[in-house]
Amino acid sequence: MLTLDLSGRTVVVTGGVRGVGAGISRAFLEAGADVVAVARREPDALPEAGGRTAGFASLDVRDPDAVQDFTAGLDRLDVLVNNAGGGPFLPLVDGDLRTHLRILELNLAAPLIMARAAAARMRADGHGGSVLMISSVSAVRPSPGSAAYGAAKAGLESLTRSLAVEWAPDIRVNAITLGMVRTEQAHLHYGDEAGVAAVAATVPAGRLADPFEVGEAAVFLASDRASYVTGSTLLMHGGGERPAFLDAATANRKD
Repeated sequence: MLTLDLSGRTVVVTGGVRGVGAGISRAFLEAGADVVAVARREPDALPEAGGRTAGFASLDVRDPDAVQDFTAGLDRLDVLVNNAGGGPFLPLVDGDLRTHLRILELNLAAPLIMARAAAARMRADGHGGSVLMISSVSAVRPSPGSAAYGAAKAGLESLTRSLAVEWAPDIRVNAITLGMVRTEQAHLHYGDEAGVAAVAATVPAGRLADPFEVGEAAVFLASDRASYVTGSTLLMHGGGERPAFLDAATANRKD
């Protein structure tokens, strides 16, 4: 019987201790999986759900040797969620060039490194598995002020489609393309509550996503219910963005 019960499976969530990653970790815990949340520094509290707590591993996901040692040291590995990423608002001609290169490294090279090591471990275990990439709408629309981030996420979606073919049929590879998510750091991007509300009003769904909702989508894609889903990208953006020309046309008619 196909199920969303992931009991007995081990799930690694990079950047899994806060924000979207914490929501993903909680959803997998709720589904019965054993979760290893990966980050460079251990938080004060680890994600909890269903009376269970995620494990933790300190890891630089950009370091191939460290990643190889980490995957080799796991008891088993069934699911990898490549969630770690991000980058500041920084126009491409501003700041140090190395900063932009580091954004590319974190958002594209690191998921490639993690996925490669995870696939080798899954195949060695002999049971296949699932790899999920957490992408962004910045991959599919202009991303002024975060060009390196958008380019990396576009590359991540291309990587998803290619690996799905390379690793079929035993390892499924999919992506979730996120719009705006309400995390504990939303105020840093959108200002106070009024700013968050104003931004949410631009989304057709009328609100920002909750991190746990992202986790629920990830659980589905990793589960047996999605056994025929690979090489796919799930758009999770609340309907996207209202085209600016519609507002401009409406304003012009009022004039």
